[in-house]
Amino acid sequence: MTSLASKPHHKILGSALFTTSHHTSAISTSRRTSEAGYTVVALLAFMTLLAIFAMAAAPRIQQQVLREREKEAIFRGEEVADAIREYYLYRRSVTGAPGDPSLPTSMDQLLEGIPVQGGSRNRQILRPSAAMDPLSEDGEWRFIAPRGEALVQFQQSVMVFASNQLPQPRNQQMQQLQQLAAPQVVIISNLGTRPDRSSGSTAGDTSGGPFVGVASKNTSKSVLTYYGIETHDGWIFTPLFRN
Repeated sequence: MTSLASKPHHKILGSALFTTSHHTSAISTSRRTSEAGYTVVALLAFMTLLAIFAMAAAPRIQQQVLREREKEAIFRGEEVADAIREYYLYRRSVTGAPGDPSLPTSMDQLLEGIPVQGGSRNRQILRPSAAMDPLSEDGEWRFIAPRGEALVQFQQSVMVFASNQLPQPRNQQMQQLQQLAAPQVVIISNLGTRPDRSSGSTAGDTSGGPFVGVASKNTSKSVLTYYGIETHDGWIFTPLFRN
């Protein structure tokens, strides 16, 4: 007869293995749950830091975008100023009339160009894209009339910027136009003081008469400065006051 003590306790041994396996599985599951929790926390922390960095960088990105638009506005505005000069010199040679009669009265006149002697097509003096203001909502330039308040304020800023030496055009006909279109401004004694100008003022603007320059309708403060002027609508692009 076989002794009971010599038989393996299968039931007892099986119960022990099951208990150990179940305990190990529970530990593994708990570990995976803990690791998943740490991953979520780390991901949330990373996303929070990323959002903070994005918020901190946003103003600089916006400022850089505005800076590029301002550069483009200055580039286009000076193209318009050059076109006004070309148009004026052509009309002056045809009509013989100095001053207002030879100035353009619409942007279309600049876009049409000027006739070429012996040619069948006009010479382009202004690109269509330059006829649009990249800073204003409607994309249209303000027209600056001769002898207007806006031109006077800009002339004062140019004088301050140039240490009270108002630049004179090299062309004699443009010199004459400057004398006719820009009123004489007294010498500014305090070179550190900018002329007081009200942003958004449309004094001196023209919608249908002759114009000697253009400016933006945007009254916001600028990132760049143009002749020391820090508002977009104060930047006047004109062939006057240029060497």
